[in-house]
Amino acid sequence: MKLISHRGNIRDKIIKLENSPGYIDKALNEGYDVEVDIWCKNNSLYLGHDYGQYLIDLDWLLRRSTKLWCHAKNGEALYYMWKHNLHFFWHQKDDFTLTSRGFIWTYPKGLLYSNSICVLPELGYIGKFDCYGICSDYIENYK
Repeated sequence: MKLISHRGNIRDKIIKLENSPGYIDKALNEGYDVEVDIWCKNNSLYLGHDYGQYLIDLDWLLRRSTKLWCHAKNGEALYYMWKHNLHFFWHQKDDFTLTSRGFIWTYPKGLLYSNSICVLPELGYIGKFDCYGICSDYIENYK
């Protein structure tokens, strides 16, 4: 099962560290994939949930691209990641969305399929994790 850290969180939700490059690298170094929030403005890339907080560059993304699940936070980011063949998705509160590599990113408490990512099961998902992966702020609990 693929274990995905939500914004770099592994053992708890630590909002002040989420999406920061060092926090993401820590989760990657512990062996997890990481879901990150990406903004793009005037061809510059930023990490951050509600707005672009941390300036990064394409090289930063490419060096980690096999382990990142990039959530496009605006249209410019969506197009930028598509243009550079990164693994990305866009959603707001949809029950499901497809990632650029064909995985079903499943909103919390949604139905799961063999290629689904169960997102934030700690929000009340009850059932068997018969899916491709889990994305959680407490991902260590699913080892």
